[in-house]
Amino acid sequence: MEKITYPVLIYKITDEAYLGVLVGSGYQVMERDVRRVKDSLSDYLKRNYKKNDDYPFFEIGEAKMKAIGVNIRPTYTTNSGAIFPVSKEVRVEMPVVYGETEKGIYQCHLPLFGGSFYYYDPRQLKVLAQHFITVQLNEREPENVYRFLGYGMPELETVSLKVNYNRNQGWQGVGAQRKFDNLERLTERLPLPKSMQRRMSALPQTAWELENKVAELTEKLITQKANVLIVGKRGTGKSAILQQAIRKITPVSKRLDKGKTFWRMMPQRLTASAKYLGEWQKAAEGLVEELQAANGILWVVDIVTLLRTGGSGPETSVAAYLQTFIQSGKLQMVGEVTPSELESLRRLLPGFAETFQLVQLEEMTEVQVFSILKKLAEYSTSNLKINILPDALQLGYRLLKRYYPYESFPGKGIKFFGQCINIAQIEGKNVISKDDVIRNFTRQTGLPDLFLRDEILLKKEKLHAYFNEKIMGQPAATEKLSNIIQVFKAGLNNPYKPIATLLFAGPTGVGKTATAQALANFFFGQNKQRNPLVRIDMSEYQSPSQLYRFIGFGKEPGALVKAIRERPFAVLLLDEVEKASSVIFDALLTVLDEGVMTDNFGRQTNFRNTIIIMTSNLGASNRKSVGFSETTSTQAKYESAIQKFFRPEFINRIDGIITFNPLKRADIQKITLKELNDLKQREGFTKRNLTLEFSENLIAYLSEIGFDEKYGARPLQRAIDRQVMQPLAVWLLAQGDLSDVILKIDWDGELVISYLDRI
Repeated sequence: MEKITYPVLIYKITDEAYLGVLVGSGYQVMERDVRRVKDSLSDYLKRNYKKNDDYPFFEIGEAKMKAIGVNIRPTYTTNSGAIFPVSKEVRVEMPVVYGETEKGIYQCHLPLFGGSFYYYDPRQLKVLAQHFITVQLNEREPENVYRFLGYGMPELETVSLKVNYNRNQGWQGVGAQRKFDNLERLTERLPLPKSMQRRMSALPQTAWELENKVAELTEKLITQKANVLIVGKRGTGKSAILQQAIRKITPVSKRLDKGKTFWRMMPQRLTASAKYLGEWQKAAEGLVEELQAANGILWVVDIVTLLRTGGSGPETSVAAYLQTFIQSGKLQMVGEVTPSELESLRRLLPGFAETFQLVQLEEMTEVQVFSILKKLAEYSTSNLKINILPDALQLGYRLLKRYYPYESFPGKGIKFFGQCINIAQIEGKNVISKDDVIRNFTRQTGLPDLFLRDEILLKKEKLHAYFNEKIMGQPAATEKLSNIIQVFKAGLNNPYKPIATLLFAGPTGVGKTATAQALANFFFGQNKQRNPLVRIDMSEYQSPSQLYRFIGFGKEPGALVKAIRERPFAVLLLDEVEKASSVIFDALLTVLDEGVMTDNFGRQTNFRNTIIIMTSNLGASNRKSVGFSETTSTQAKYESAIQKFFRPEFINRIDGIITFNPLKRADIQKITLKELNDLKQREGFTKRNLTLEFSENLIAYLSEIGFDEKYGARPLQRAIDRQVMQPLAVWLLAQGDLSDVILKIDWDGELVISYLDRI
């Protein structure tokens, strides 16, 4: 008989409650004292070994423990994939168990995550552990990160198990003759322990209203021994069905000889550690062999990624390599795809797609969705002591239905209200009201209350006043933007296209970019953590070869796709669009028409919550930016130049062309005053409590030198910095601790600064 020694982490929860974590297995127990914890874990090991020839494989000879700390900024992720970080970084200390293996290399376990990694130099431990801990924490919502802060540091204890290496091993016996190295390294065993499930999410892992699909999947996996793809739109419950089926099958399997086991793998893990030619193929063969020995079913997360991993194309990818094992019956696999991803599988690697049977998911009815949301509310009330009010459920459903039409219920509803519950837990609240729903929705989207509350009326006069304050001398732009907002407020915009698609035409320096920024702030500016304007300089994409840098290729998303995935609620400004290659215009046709961009692998990027604005100087080559009149013929010249340059099918997908007027003298002075007033918010003035007053002479002088007939208002900022800010900075530093005064700033051949004490 041989003895295996397992490390155990002991957490003191209270004086009469101790949590024990068996390192290398994920198994946990709670007992009244340390001795009982160790006895329970020892009994668990002996019972499993006697009954199933099953014991965790642990190869560290002398295990040690230390605390590794990382600083992270937890983030919330919306249904559309947008990321919103919390305001402050937090320090998280995690225990790691590490040591040298019999093979002479080193291994580190992350017990609270149920994972491990190998390393070759002891000096690598801290850096690698910090990397893995950061990756794990970044995948969790803030409330789950905060739970780790309450654990504290455990004590390291050990328990032992006597085993016979020469004993005839069952499917899970791991001895000298069978070690599941690849499964341990590349996958995670399912179902996860309940304690770990609770740490990952406070919500129940239940496939409500989908019991018939769970039964169908179970039948295909167990009775028919088929490979299965669950097909449905995002949010229809594909993962929930699969997890529920695994929980249903596993207890039955444990009572049978050689019952089914389930293992979940990210495709990238198979090739991530491969350095040499043929290395990942060897790992794949080992994985298949171990799955056969474990009678295992492999759940591949994001199965489409198999087609773009491993080789130069689908025919040399991991999917093509595994296809032969699937067809010969050596590998049973399950996964989930959207309908567009399924079409890509069939197009790119037909033989691989044909090896799977399908479980089709349709979108739920409104009655089914509300049934699920009510069950979620009941669970929250009874288990989490947080009451979701009925009118909050109704409002959340309506907002999600309108603003996330490209995602499906129940997924988007459960995720959204799960976030509301998490925020309530963090804030110590026990009720979720309509105000809480709106606050969370605004945090995700940046949309103001005006669009989320029907009782708030939109007054056109206030709308015009807002834009006239931000945009000088452009009444046509103000009117058009006001109309777009009114249509959106009324809910009459087409939900299957971008909110609006506009082309701003006119000379440089007349406010086209400023107008786009003003619209972005009005629509999506309530989330203060990020700029709601996404600006892409199209002059960087003048060659056809730069198309892939714009939209992406293979694994890597391009500048456009990456920006909108990060900020799906935004104004997208394609600056100087006419300078881009014509192939870029072709790529934009579907975006302008349908509001989506689908890549070669069926992955979609959604533009239906964006306002797309393109700017162009076409027709302005002989125009001056400063003038005293704007005629209809001038507008016609711009539109004629645009019509000649772009193809009709591109023009027809634009909702409107807005021509910007050359600036008048009165507009120039208004812009100058606005730019000067914006200076008042700079930190150097606010922290000293200084008020700025500007003379008419200064405004007139800056209006003259800050505007150019060719470049419009663009030189103004440089003039203000050079003529006002630099001399003012020198003057302030010479005054010492000057504060709480009114600064009067004048121009008399040079900058004249004086101050008055406040009254």
